[in-house]
Amino acid sequence: MSEFVSSPPARNQKKNSLLSVRGIYKHFGATQALRNVYMQVQEGEVHALIGENGAGKSTLVNILSGAYPVDSGSFELDGKPVLAGSPIHARRMGISTIYQELTLALHLSVEENLLLGAEPSRWGWLDRKERRRRAREALAALHHENLPLDEPVRLLSLAQRQIIEIARACLGLTRLLIMDEPTSSLSGGDVDILFAVIRKLKEKGVGVIYISHFLEECREIADRFTVLRDGETVGSGEMGDTDFRQIVRLMVGREVSEIFPKPENIPGETILELDEIAGVKKPRSVSLRLRRGEIFGLAGLIGAGRTETLRAVFGLDAIGGGVVWIRGQDGTHSSPRARLANGIGLLSENRKDEGLMLNRSLAENLCATRYEPYTRFGFINSRRLRHFAGNWLEKLQVKARNENQSAAELSGGNQQKIALGRLLHHDAEIYLLDEPTRGIDIGSKEQIYRLINDLASQGKAIIFVSSYLPELLGVCHTIGVMRRGILVDSRPTEDWSEQLLLESALGQGQEST
Repeated sequence: MSEFVSSPPARNQKKNSLLSVRGIYKHFGATQALRNVYMQVQEGEVHALIGENGAGKSTLVNILSGAYPVDSGSFELDGKPVLAGSPIHARRMGISTIYQELTLALHLSVEENLLLGAEPSRWGWLDRKERRRRAREALAALHHENLPLDEPVRLLSLAQRQIIEIARACLGLTRLLIMDEPTSSLSGGDVDILFAVIRKLKEKGVGVIYISHFLEECREIADRFTVLRDGETVGSGEMGDTDFRQIVRLMVGREVSEIFPKPENIPGETILELDEIAGVKKPRSVSLRLRRGEIFGLAGLIGAGRTETLRAVFGLDAIGGGVVWIRGQDGTHSSPRARLANGIGLLSENRKDEGLMLNRSLAENLCATRYEPYTRFGFINSRRLRHFAGNWLEKLQVKARNENQSAAELSGGNQQKIALGRLLHHDAEIYLLDEPTRGIDIGSKEQIYRLINDLASQGKAIIFVSSYLPELLGVCHTIGVMRRGILVDSRPTEDWSEQLLLESALGQGQEST
């Protein structure tokens, strides 16, 4: 059995102790984000930091990386106090952080981003040859040496940006590496490579704080864990000795029943048909039929063309060939505005840049595409809008102060709920969901799965893109696999297994590009 702590650990540190966090408190206005947080990380240890969205994980990460000062409490690295609120000091002490929301300079190249702030120099001049060598070496460690070093990061996919963020954090003399949802946009193959890199870092004595909502990942890579709930340490122990159900109970304070609600409805007539759809680059050829009440899963490796397919169907990217049939009518070349009017909604995988207006209120984000219920004679009734927005916050169980709070102030998981809530408020008939559970904790995932299942039971049609195969197998009626921009196979879910999905995605053993 694991040892669950209900009181602060002893202050006597072991000789191999790397990080010691003692009694951390942090509040923002009237909101108590952290209270009495304790955690210990040893040298060469992967320590999973687990908790629901809004539990305080990101706040703790920001404190450890020097972005936020503490109100009270302290933490030490190698027995030396880390100066609170100083990112430069934390970095110089050997603390590197991969944030859940990527922190790349989009206008700079891959090479420039990899060594930004740590550029090699000779005699006061930038050593470009050495910078390129280090950049290639960092990417090669993650088996992505073919990423174009001179390409501006803004032109890369979200998954490729994630690779660059990881490679950058692994450069330099790191003693403690903090990884906040590092695999949220990675395929299974890239996750395996990342885990191999983490194990090499362990051998060098580097400590890793690993944050993930995938408990299977934590089980595979972590040695010990600490659970936060409502900003407080509620348990810790050895990962290998602890049952998942115990961890889930600590996370949510209750039992979580069946995570994946099996769809019981029978899909009806075809509402959306794609006939050999092709984009400018991707997709190359996608043909499928989506029926009313159907959850159609799209699997595939990074770069297989799943995101590009949804963008083309929604009208964000140009369609270079093929036909899109909507309710039997040709709707191939339409704008996103026309798609929304036609009852089609898109949930982008990139909520930060495309999914939300981060500087606007939650009410404005929820109602951005459908103001009709709150307008009269062309004017918006703000009080009525806030009232209905508040109802959505309650229904989606969003952790926020009120509907006037800006979207930027929410945790990533709660932001995702707002993005999904906008589609629900729009009352779309066809939902294009691109990684809807990315960055979502297990309790919120269960809620979103049930929302999707309820939509299907109401006759709504859903295309569900996910890199997490268990959820596709758990919630979908049908699953199709994309490879190199082509939908290569589509079958009822009961005819698939994780192994078959991976084999189909890999083809002849060559990954998508």
